[in-house]
Amino acid sequence: MNFASDNAGGVHPRIMAALAAANEGHVPSYGQDSVTLAAQDRLRGLFDAPDAAVHFVTTGTAANALALSMLSPGWGKIFCHPDAHVQTSETGAPEFFTAGAKLVPVPGTGGKMTPESLSEALHVHGRDAVHAGENAALTLTNATEWGTVYSPAEVEALTAVAHAKGLGVHMDGARFANALAALDVSPADLTWRAGVDILSLGGTKNGCMAVEAVLIFDPARSEEFEFRRKRAGALISKHRYLGAQMLAWLEGDLWLDLARHANAMASELALGLARLPGVSIDQRVESNAVFATIPAELHDRARASGIAYHLWPHTQSALADEPVSIRLVCGWDTRPEDVSAALQVLA
Repeated sequence: MNFASDNAGGVHPRIMAALAAANEGHVPSYGQDSVTLAAQDRLRGLFDAPDAAVHFVTTGTAANALALSMLSPGWGKIFCHPDAHVQTSETGAPEFFTAGAKLVPVPGTGGKMTPESLSEALHVHGRDAVHAGENAALTLTNATEWGTVYSPAEVEALTAVAHAKGLGVHMDGARFANALAALDVSPADLTWRAGVDILSLGGTKNGCMAVEAVLIFDPARSEEFEFRRKRAGALISKHRYLGAQMLAWLEGDLWLDLARHANAMASELALGLARLPGVSIDQRVESNAVFATIPAELHDRARASGIAYHLWPHTQSALADEPVSIRLVCGWDTRPEDVSAALQVLA
């Protein structure tokens, strides 16, 4: 009954088997092996972007920070949602890797900004001047930290505002597979066709051991990324193990199957919680996360029974007799019986 995070789950057996298979013999290092090259080609085909540059790293923070360093100088401004991972959970990595860029929060409900809120933020904070800094980038998260999902039309509307002001656009896709599974659209439609310049594609939260891909849809930027990745200490010598994970994850649409399952488990969990007295579902479930407010007695019983989840927001304190707002996340390996057992405890 662990709903703390999709980071807490294990590695899918097919991916673990691929890692074992890649462990045979000696191959070229630093991404020149046939497995890594095949994984890069597979992603180019999947995104219908034959010229895209594809690079692998092991963490989402590295993917996001290095991607943003491609779009913003140290005197730049990067516009993001206040709850975006780059703003709340990366210990200044985007600022560090850009050599000082400023993150500018853009408000919006449910983890999503709107073209209107972005335009307003650009009006208030977006003055391009030597004293104010340079407007450099927009970063969107899909699926968001609130489990909501941007549609292709919503992405396109935001990127249009950004590009009109000269901003590059990055998408944090740590849970991109969950967003894609929820929308049932093509990867290209949700990224470069909608105006995204660079995507951080996350595999770690969805069945992989540790692999994230950075897709740069303008290949002219590729060499710069390679230098930045090496300087950051994020270029893995035994690269075949990253490529092997990615290939297995994509094979036969495993990545989407795992995301669909996680999303479905979250929907079941939310439906069950909504039936309990005193429980409110605080955000429509669109991917694999459930946000709810529950009575203090239910929170105490859940904790005592070993049900794991996070308070939301993280800064919240659980006060005696006060309702508690929580976040529960389902993963590829969340079982229907896990959901049933949790709901039975709380009923």
